[in-house]
Parts: sequence; C-alpha cells; structure tokens
Amino acid sequence: MLFTLAVLAVAGGLFWLAGRGKAPGGVAVIRYGQPAQTLRVPLNQEERYTLTSNGYTIHLEVKAGAIAFVDSPCPDHTCETFGWLHATGDWAACLPARATVTIEEGAP
Repeated sequence: MLFTLAVLAVAGGLFWLAGRGKAPGGVAVIRYGQPAQTLRVPLNQEERYTLTSNGYTIHLEVKAGAIAFVDSPCPDHTCETFGWLHATGDWAACLPARATVTIEEGAP
C-alpha cells in the first residue's frame, strides 16, 4: 500500500512538472491543404472550422481557450485523441488530411 502511494506521488509530481512553464497560447496555427495554406485562429473566440485538406473535410472547434480536431472522417480518428490544445507548444496532426495545429503565443 505504501509503495503504491509513493509511486502515485512520484507520477503526480512528474505530471505537474511536465505542465509547468507552458504558458497559455493565444493563437492556433493550422496548416493544411494542397497547396499548403495557413490559418491563424484566435483561442479567445469560440467557433467551429470546417476545412478541406488532401481530400478530407476536417472539423476543428475552439472552445474555452483551446482547440481540438472534432468529428473528422479520417480512418483512425487519431487526430481527435490529441484532445484540447491550449498551451504554447501543444500540437496535433491529422496525417491522412496532412493537417497540423500548433499553439503559439500572440495574436492572430
């Protein structure tokens, strides 16, 4: 029992340290399409985005200062498992659609 508590404490500490130093991002940079396009999206305005990239229609949603791939038709839906991105340096990708989202500081 004591060993389990120690392991949980260490894991919690590592999780806390991993999140330290990451500032909230101000903008999501979406790169998609052929030819390559870039869209800078403010994270302080809730909205849904529908974009076509590499034959796929991808759906992204901005909510509560974060962005996520939602309801996308790619075969494995891995892009949706990245969850909500909000801190500077967070990123996600939909490889079949050749689309990426990166969180950066600053304004759109």
